[in-house]
Amino acid sequence: MPNPNIIPAFVYRDAAEMIEWLCRAFGFEKHAVYQEPDGKVAHAELTYEGGMIMLGSENDREFGKHVKSPLSLSGLSTSGPYVIVADADAHYARAKAAGAEIVVDIKDESYGGRGYTCRDPEGTLWSFGTYDPWKPAHPAQS
Repeated sequence: MPNPNIIPAFVYRDAAEMIEWLCRAFGFEKHAVYQEPDGKVAHAELTYEGGMIMLGSENDREFGKHVKSPLSLSGLSTSGPYVIVADADAHYARAKAAGAEIVVDIKDESYGGRGYTCRDPEGTLWSFGTYDPWKPAHPAQS
């Protein structure tokens, strides 16, 4: 399988803590973490089952002045990734045990698959499920 050519990027107020939480709650693994001299995360790469996300600490540099953590936006999140998982119920239990705020409880979807949506401690929305649009087993579109 080729490396993905779309990699979601996130900004967090406390990126160092969120890296640990994302690994513990969602099963991500650290691929690379680059820190600033002040200890903030300049850039990090986390992997999950062949996919990757990138993240860093909020800042006012060239790119950073255009993005903020949901904590800096009164908790609002304008988008969030969907991550395909092998066992949605086990993933749900792990995330819930780690303190993820469940916003859409786990359920079977009418279009196939089973999944849920949650917020991480800084308010980013995450959806996890077994629905895989790349597999031909999903119902036909009408």
